[in-house]
Amino acid sequence: MSVSPSTLIPASDRWGPFADDLDLAERRARLRALRSVVHLLIGPRAGQLRALLKEAENDAALLSAALKALDALAPLDRRRVLASYAAIERPSPEVRR
Repeated sequence: MSVSPSTLIPASDRWGPFADDLDLAERRARLRALRSVVHLLIGPRAGQLRALLKEAENDAALLSAALKALDALAPLDRRRVLASYAAIERPSPEVRR
């Protein structure tokens, strides 16, 4: 029996692409969304994080390393990334016709 890579991630950090029980397509979509946010907000300063997020699309064992790289960002950069990703993933209010 293998251990899910996300079980190595603390419960408080299991959000977005780091959440439990995501199918492969959904995890990849979330990783790509997060990588796009990181690229647009931080650019080359986050090269290692962007690379880890991309590699984690095919190797879930890298999720923990990607999360550590995200946590290692400068506080303002990290806050901007988290806020932007949360805004993208927030459920839309129901549209009334």
